[in-house]
Parts: sequence; C-alpha cells; structure tokens
Amino acid sequence: MSRRSAIGFLGIAAWALGLMLVLDSRFPPDLSRYEDRSILVLSRESELLRAFLSTDDKWRLSTSVDEVDAEYVRLLKQVEDKRFDVHPGVDPIALVRAVGQLVSNGRVVSGASTLTMQTARLLEPRPRNVASKLIEMVRALQLEARYSKPQILDMYLTLAPFGGNIEGVRAASYAYWGKEPRHLTLSEIALLIALPQAPESTRPDRNIDGAASAKQKILRQLVDRTAISQTRASEAARDPLPQGRLEFPFLAPRLARHLRQRNPESSVIATTLRVDVQRHIETLIRQETDWIKDGASIAILAIENQSREVVAYAGGADFWAQNGQLDLVRSKRSPGSALKPFIYGMAFDDLVIHPDTLIEDRPMVFGSYAPRNFNRTFQGTVNVRTALRLSLNVPAVAVLNEVGPVRFASSLRHQGTDLQFAKKDILPSLPLALGGVGVSLFDLTQLYASLPNGGVSQPLRLLSDESPFTQRRFLSETASWYVTDTLLGSPMPDGWAQRFGFQRKRDIAFKTGTSYGFRDAWAVGYTGTYTIGVWVGRADGTARPGRFGLETAAPILLKAFERMPPETRALPSKPGNVISVRSNASLPKRLQRFEQVQASRSSRDRQQMRPPVIRFPAHGTSVVLPTGEENASFPLRVVGGKQPFRWMVNGELLPMSDRLETTYWRPASLGFANISVVDAQGRTAHSTIRIVMSKEW
Repeated sequence: MSRRSAIGFLGIAAWALGLMLVLDSRFPPDLSRYEDRSILVLSRESELLRAFLSTDDKWRLSTSVDEVDAEYVRLLKQVEDKRFDVHPGVDPIALVRAVGQLVSNGRVVSGASTLTMQTARLLEPRPRNVASKLIEMVRALQLEARYSKPQILDMYLTLAPFGGNIEGVRAASYAYWGKEPRHLTLSEIALLIALPQAPESTRPDRNIDGAASAKQKILRQLVDRTAISQTRASEAARDPLPQGRLEFPFLAPRLARHLRQRNPESSVIATTLRVDVQRHIETLIRQETDWIKDGASIAILAIENQSREVVAYAGGADFWAQNGQLDLVRSKRSPGSALKPFIYGMAFDDLVIHPDTLIEDRPMVFGSYAPRNFNRTFQGTVNVRTALRLSLNVPAVAVLNEVGPVRFASSLRHQGTDLQFAKKDILPSLPLALGGVGVSLFDLTQLYASLPNGGVSQPLRLLSDESPFTQRRFLSETASWYVTDTLLGSPMPDGWAQRFGFQRKRDIAFKTGTSYGFRDAWAVGYTGTYTIGVWVGRADGTARPGRFGLETAAPILLKAFERMPPETRALPSKPGNVISVRSNASLPKRLQRFEQVQASRSSRDRQQMRPPVIRFPAHGTSVVLPTGEENASFPLRVVGGKQPFRWMVNGELLPMSDRLETTYWRPASLGFANISVVDAQGRTAHSTIRIVMSKEW
C-alpha cells in the first residue's frame, strides 16, 4: 500500500470512528427498562422481606452476578455465549459459523446472538427480524464500550424473561422455589437457562411437559459440551419441577410500605430487621390472633438495645383483613399505666421518693380530679416499689403532681415521643399518669429501651445504612436502676409463673397498661439485650370488655422473648450511688414518707397561689458577658410558683439546684436562648433572651 493510500485509509477510519462516537453520544442505549426495577425491602442479612411491582407491573427484581450461584453463571455462558468474557459484544466466530450454516443448509442451524446482544434486545424489545438483529449488534457494541462485563451480565440477570410477569433470575428463583438464587441445584440451573429461550411455552406453572422437555435439552447440551458429567445430568433429570408459582416474601409489609414512601428514589431499601426474628414474631401473632377470635389485632416491636436497631416490626395481624393495612405500631393509642415507670423515674431523680418510700393509696382529690384504682379498691400505706409493681393509680397521680405534668410531657417530647392530646393546645394534666394521652407503640418502646441503657434515650434505627442518632439523657443511671429493679418483680400473668417461671432463660423487667374502656392492652419489657413492646386491641378502637394488659398482652410479650436470639448483654449493674437500705426506717428522713400535701388543696386554693415568673433574665433582655469570659455562668431566678422548680434552656433540662428559687447556667454559645421554668403544679414561665459580649454590646 502506498503512503498516500495508507493516509487515506487512516483518515477514513478516523472519520468512521468519530462518526460512531457522535452517534453513540446522540443515541445512547436506553436503560429505562433496567432502571424500572421492583423496589426491594431487605433484611439485615439481605434477605427479601417484600418486593413491589415495577411501574409496568413486572416482578423485576434487581439481580447482580455476586447474588447468583456461580455455577449458574458458568453454565449459562456455556449454553448461550461461551466467549462472552472476550468478545466485544458481537462474537465474530459465532457470526461466521451461523452465516455459513445458513448458506449451506438453507435454514438457521445455530444463532450468533451473544448475551450482550440479548441484553440489548431486553432493554429495547423489537420485532424479530434482520433489521432488529443489526440494531442489536450495534447496541451490543455500545454496551460493551460503556459498561463492564459484570455490569452487562447484571442487566441480563435482571431482565431475562421467565414466564408471565416474572423477569430476572432472582424473581424466577423466588417464584418457582421460594428462595434466593445464591444456592441452586443443577436441575434448577438447567430450567433457569431454558426458560428465557421460550418463557411462555415452557413455564412450569402452565406447561409442565414443556418445561421438562426444555430442561432435558439444556442438560444434554451441557453434557455434549463437557460442562457437566452424564451422571450429574441424569440425577438432575430426575429432580421434580415446580408445580406452580409461589408467593413472593411478604414480611413486615406495613414497615416496607412506610420505608418505600420515605425513600421513593431507592430501588433497594436495606433495613435492620432480622429475618428469622421477624418470621418468629409474625408466626406468634398469627397463632395468638387465631386464639383470641374477637376481631382484635396484635402489634409487636422488638429492639436491640445497644444499637437501637429494630429487629422485628409487626404492625398488625392479617394485612388483607378489614383495617389490616393500618400500621398499629405507629397508631396513637392510650397507653393506660404504661407511662408510670417514667413518672417514678423522674421523681427518683428529683430525690423526692425512693423505692422504699412510704406512699398513701387512699381516696384523694386533686382539684376536681379523683383517680381510682383499676379494681376500685385501695391498699392504704404501701412503699413506692409496691405501688409501681401493682400499678396503683392514686400514688402515680400524686407523684406526677409532684413532678409536674407539663414538665413530664416536655421530657417525653424531648426524647422524641409524639404525644397526642384530645384537644390541641391543651396543657398536660394529671390524667396523663393513667393514659390520658395518645402515644404509639413505636415511641413507647423507644422510651423503654432507655432503661436498659442507663437512662439514655436515642431514636430507633430502621435502615442499616443510617448512622447512630444523637443520644439524650432521660433518666439517671440510678433512677433507671431503681425502675428496672422494681419492674423485675412485676406480677406474672395467671398460670405463667407456674408453667414457665422456673425455666425462663432471661430475667424480664416489664410493665403492662390498659386504656380506659378496655380499648388497648399493652405490655412492654426489656432484658439486657432486647426491648419488646406489645399492643393488643381492635384496629377501629372499639372496646374489648374484660381484656386488660396483664392477662392479654403480657403473655404475648413473654412468648415473644422466648423466640428471641440468646442474650449477649446483661442488664446494667447497680450504680455506686444507689441508696440501699434494709427498711424504710433506714432512709433519710425526707425520703421515708412521701408527703402529698398538695393533694388536699382545693382547686380554688391552687388558683390563689401566685404563678411562677422569671425575675432574671427578664423576657426580651440581653445578658452581657464580660469580654474574655465566654464560659461565665449567671443566675436564673424565679418568683412565685410552688417548689421545686425545674429549669430548661433550649429544651434541655438543667440539673436540680440546691437553691430553691435560683439556679446557675453556663451558656455554650452566644446568641438567643429560650428559658423555661416549671413549678411543682406544672405551671410554666418563659423568657427569650440574647447573650452578647460586652464589646459587641
């Protein structure tokens, strides 16, 4: 070739290459079908919990090479494209052979379609003719230029048709065998290779004979190509075929729906649920619902304490029943007595009571409110430990009266608890102690999870890729230990202690609750490793007379713990500052008896008491800090109101002060600050101030 001819040839080649690059950029492969995959909700172990149909109503489950049995991939290449790993998208050897056989035999003997060309056809389906074949070849070259071999194989494994609306190897494996395609038998592999060649005429749920014939054909091909032995092929030939399609996994359907709505752009949602625990809990709910038979449903939430990861989430019984799609884990319901441990916990922190403090359980009137016990009787003088274990109402209301209902509700909200009152903008009041508020099982179980973590609260994690959330101190380690030590002695349901009490593998601290009118039965308990919440009731909120927490929800709670994995963590040990005494008489004088003087006051007397007012710093003022003393503290003073007072700055509770009307606060930064004080009767005062340096002022 002359020099001029060589230059001309190179010029034409460069022009052709440039044209191909321009056309490739102007007409890229259309991946919209591949991107329109089923949304998958997975467990912690990457097991499928629930899948949603694609927008074109296909079960198109995302599948990658590393999620499929390696032998399937090897044998697939042997049958469909043995030079897949080396050709550029079009196999020239297979193409020449196919054309030669067509010319010599006058008919198609073997095809030249590569896996890349098949992927191109699956991405953009076209009529089966010569023109379409040419387009597929061009598209195959484009795919090879743009993507790696594993990426192209991922597309094929996701889009390959397997009959009906089943697309992809993962979907087919679930539809025909109910499992992930990580471990497949040779018989299953042969059928999965055969089905995409003629998916409608060989699908086993419609044509079992056609499926058997197609499988046998693939096995013979693999033997002919020495990919498998004749012995293995004969054994695989005898394996039975699936007789129909199976249902896709349908675990935690309400949570899956919630997470799908929360993450609309995600095609794969990895949760913190443990698939084995989830199955056990859902089985338990089905068994218990069949036994109840009064239209009630059951919701259960299980948490791993240290990580705050949700390991089981069951928002109800039958998802397809009337009202079955309501997520009862997140529904707001009256908790009955289930909030009492936290009332006592805050009072322990305030040093106004101790578990051995004597408290009165007798008829009392708090303004116009006269609480009564569940059984309409009174126990007289009891200690606080007994009052909490027996869930006595009057002592709990008296202690809340001391803690302050507004302050108590503010503390719960500060931990992320969403409280729902009957009327908007209503101030929390004493009925809060007995369930006069709406709270979800999700939030209530989150609160209880703070107790085995030494009183530290933290939002629960539902997604495996979520970073741990910010921790907040709710109760002190000492108060949490007092509550736990008390709840470990909670009364057991009738018959449970005799049958199971001596064989239990773990000590469970738990509390029950029953809402007004027997609408809701609750039981929430915890060990060192797990916290579980149980709600039982009707989804429509109607009453179930005679069904209360201890006899309805507590047995389910204890059975749920029996189905949990072994314990890996003990409950916190006794803190060093716990006051341990042999008798009430050994307590400090002020802790020996809880004086309920405010309970005897009339509402008119209370109204005559002066409400609290923040004297310093007054609302709207600026507090000037000296230059260079950014860490200086200054006093917060209140006048009026009833002692003791609790201060909050920007939503954070300040430590109790020995001074009754004054406490000191050290600001962390300059700028605006919202200051609140709550007195013993729950009345509040607020002040918004600005903190500046003297040079700024």
